[in-house]
Amino acid sequence: MVAAASVVALVGTVTGMVSALDHGRGSDQARPEVTGTPSRAPLPALPEPSPSPSRTTRTPTAEPETPEQQAPTPSPTRAERKQRTDAVTPRLYRHPDSQVLDWVRAHPDDPRTALIASRIADRPAAVWFADYSPDTIAAKVRAVTAGAAAQGRVPVLVPYAIPDRDCGGASQGGAPDLEAYDAWIDAFAEGLGSDEVIVILEPDSVAQSDCLPDADRAARFASLARAGRALKAANPRARVYYDAGHSGWNPPDKQAALLRQAGAGAADGIFSNVSNFHTTADEIAYDRQVLDALGGPASLGAVIDTSRNGNGAPPDHQWCDPAGRRIGRAPTLTTGEARIDAYLWVKTPGESDGCKGAPGTFTPSYAYDLAR
Repeated sequence: MVAAASVVALVGTVTGMVSALDHGRGSDQARPEVTGTPSRAPLPALPEPSPSPSRTTRTPTAEPETPEQQAPTPSPTRAERKQRTDAVTPRLYRHPDSQVLDWVRAHPDDPRTALIASRIADRPAAVWFADYSPDTIAAKVRAVTAGAAAQGRVPVLVPYAIPDRDCGGASQGGAPDLEAYDAWIDAFAEGLGSDEVIVILEPDSVAQSDCLPDADRAARFASLARAGRALKAANPRARVYYDAGHSGWNPPDKQAALLRQAGAGAADGIFSNVSNFHTTADEIAYDRQVLDALGGPASLGAVIDTSRNGNGAPPDHQWCDPAGRRIGRAPTLTTGEARIDAYLWVKTPGESDGCKGAPGTFTPSYAYDLAR
């Protein structure tokens, strides 16, 4: 994995978040088994968006931020708000099964527990689905979405099974081929239910696609476009976001061109900074430039992973549990920023990249350093 990439280490369990896996930390308590893989029906084609000629350069800021800081960018106008589709509720779902919650419950007398509980464990984080398990994936997803619906909250789901995942790096794996992936994503979509849900579709799958031969990259993008259509067809209230890397990776116009090929203009927008450290201000500026270059409906927006970006990216571009980082803004669906739909914790702070602990495991000393 190159240092610029949105690193998602995955060894045994998924780094950076609650995970719904069959191995590693243990079974998901809310995962009934299902049998059979659904047949894939052709999905309706959606029109490609027209590219926008607006392609400005990034102007990053090096100022660190705290979770309480407010960005100076103006709030969206009333007209801009009306352009958005399906206004979201202000509450995100905290899955009851996570490594950080397990640690907090098991260590009530540890002097670090109160801080870790209040600043990390009590906040909602994404649920990742990284196992290629076509016979059970629908039930696993349904267990999460049903739990969220029962509380009137919005879950954040991360399907992460694209073939050639992570270009053979630390998070390699996924479905054996794209045909198998198409079947898996169809089964994933069956579990979405009918309530609102946010889907972070395949981190790194677009920004890190340069490792693939041209024909393989085109095939991946066709499969991602199909995945977006499948998710929206299964649940029209699902908000589907595509991989935009982060502000220190591809230039906005290049990233927009890749996203256009992957069908992002027909979804709800883009996501950035997954498992990375770039400041929210940098990501807001970058995401808006990507959206301008992408074109498409004015309703397209962006979501940003703010889980570890409170002090910004380290100057040496270190990605593996770098020292001196802090948690960023708390997860919210109310950002007050035009075209920025949410700040999310796609990665749970304290789950190691592999340097302060085993990859994907919760490391209390690291969590404490991030939270204080």
